[in-house]
Amino acid sequence: MTRTATVTIKGVSPYSQSQALQTEKPSKEQHAEFEKRIWRERIHSDESGVAFIPAMAFKNALTEAAKYLSLKVPGKRNATYSKHFEAGIFCDTPMSLGVKAADVPGEELFVPSDGKRGGGSRVWKTFPLFRNWGGVVTFHVLDETITDDAFREHMEAAGMFKGVGRFRPGSNGYYGRFEVLSIKWQ
Repeated sequence: MTRTATVTIKGVSPYSQSQALQTEKPSKEQHAEFEKRIWRERIHSDESGVAFIPAMAFKNALTEAAKYLSLKVPGKRNATYSKHFEAGIFCDTPMSLGVKAADVPGEELFVPSDGKRGGGSRVWKTFPLFRNWGGVVTFHVLDETITDDAFREHMEAAGMFKGVGRFRPGSNGYYGRFEVLSIKWQ
């Protein structure tokens, strides 16, 4: 029996995105001009230009939280919830941020040019920054092993210890943390 959890969240730290760029830099254009022209491509936005957080960001945060917590399933000896959250839950709808991509401010940072921590050469890049964010995200729970209480505990851990987006706690950062305001079950 599939259950649906409608989760209302509120960001407790800024949120940032870094969607892969598809525009190639012309050979004669300077990096700074190219960056200024295309940085908004790092924003996930729908066909009407409204920014959103991809559904898989929340699914991945929840799965990572289950592995992080390694809580044992009651009555199942040493089995943990990890595999149940990985295979038994899906999130198929992105969370709208309610703001047009064209209106999102940027944060300019001096980062490794190859995107890898500790990289040798560095360049200035601009990333979208959402200081106040939140909304509703829907999860479909297929695995009956996942109780309402277990879901809440893992969702709260996902917000605190894993987060979503660029520079989240799960990737050694502090952006993208959130708190769970409510969970409604259907």
